[in-house]
Amino acid sequence: MLSYQHAYHAGNLADLQKHALLAWMLDYLTRKDKPLSYLETHAGRGLYDLGSAEARKTGEAEKGVLALEARLPADHPYRKALARVRAVHGATAYPGSPLIAATLLRPADRLSLAELHPQEHAALVQAMAGRTVTIRKQDGFEMASSLCPPEPRRGLLLIDPSWEVKEDYASVPGVLDGIAKKWNVGILCLWYPILTSDLHAPMLERLEAAHPDALRHEIRFPPIRDGHRMIGTGMFVINPPWGLEEEARRLSDRLRGGTKKP
Repeated sequence: MLSYQHAYHAGNLADLQKHALLAWMLDYLTRKDKPLSYLETHAGRGLYDLGSAEARKTGEAEKGVLALEARLPADHPYRKALARVRAVHGATAYPGSPLIAATLLRPADRLSLAELHPQEHAALVQAMAGRTVTIRKQDGFEMASSLCPPEPRRGLLLIDPSWEVKEDYASVPGVLDGIAKKWNVGILCLWYPILTSDLHAPMLERLEAAHPDALRHEIRFPPIRDGHRMIGTGMFVINPPWGLEEEARRLSDRLRGGTKKP
């Protein structure tokens, strides 16, 4: 459960989809002069180096953000967050979702993060130094269940596990159902990989049956390398904000040429 290291995958196509939609939603929420809560269950280390040996070993960032970032408008919230982080940490820096959120949110907004992996937790604390944020070395599902509904009640929850624990596919719908009942106004976002095994399919059937008004957005792509089992990326959003469906379609259109076989 604690072996996953996102440094090998930072900036890949899945990150691009997930982070572009997340940044858009946070920008939408901050247009109102009301504070909000941001919660994340599997925060990772917060900041990555796309020039590191880990990132270069897989080459996933080269076919992800490094190849496709420019297809998004320069004023897109995701690109603004990337630019701000690079200005501070260097040209090869890549922010994980906690740092994207911290970059786009305001002083009155509340951030609560969970990360159980000891090394990732230590790196996350360092990456978020100087920011007003609560970081727990705790199971993320437990944190979300205990904090919801948060205060302020406006806000967003991101669930982004590694999916190394196959039982997560069976347990996540129940976790989300419980949180949705307690936090009925929260924007609840679940990222999931699309694998050659289609492990996500039964989970999505359960989620869509329980939350018929949720948004499901998926992007398919060929394997990054021989033997790679991930062939797509998905986001399932309960209580999607107005305009997210259209933004998701735009994102698909902008990335389509770079996610298909030539």
